[in-house]
Order: sequence, then structure tokens, then C-alpha cells
Amino acid sequence: MKLTKWDTAEQLKTPEDMALYLEACFEEAGDDTAFIAKSLGVVARAYGMTRLSKETGLGRESLYKAFSGENNPSFDTVLKVTRAIGLQVHFEPQAA
Repeated sequence: MKLTKWDTAEQLKTPEDMALYLEACFEEAGDDTAFIAKSLGVVARAYGMTRLSKETGLGRESLYKAFSGENNPSFDTVLKVTRAIGLQVHFEPQAA
């Protein structure tokens, strides 16, 4: 039997896929900001780092670093990336 490494980014084809993935990650993450940053990195890779770099004006290496899970990306970076991908950040009250 041959095992291959699973790459979630390869499964995220549409903005809808990406939004559902991020929503699930946010629900699972709790207060783990590194997990959230890394999940945004997965979505960024699915979209294409070169394309994202051109559309946001942020360097590819900076994007990889910001969303590695080892750093905390600025909110400005998060907004630029999510908007370029075609996603919206919104808030709603928590269920009681």
C-alpha cells in the first residue's frame, strides 16, 4: 500500500468551498489563533499565492510567513487576503 500526503488546499476549488472550510476551522479552533492562521494559509494556497500576492500587493514570502501558524497576521493582511479571494468577514451573536 502506498500512502500519499493529503493536502486540503487541493480540495478547495471555489470560494464556497473555502468559506465552508474556514467556517469549520473557526468553530473547531476555539482560542487557537495559530490554527486559524494556518487554515487561512491553506485557503491562500488553494487560491494561489502568486495570484494573491499580485492582487493584494503583499509579497509571497510574507504571505507564507503570515499564515504559517507560527505568526499572527495583522488584521489588515487578513482583510486584504479574504477580500481578494472573494470572501467576507462578518460577525454574529453567539448562540446562548
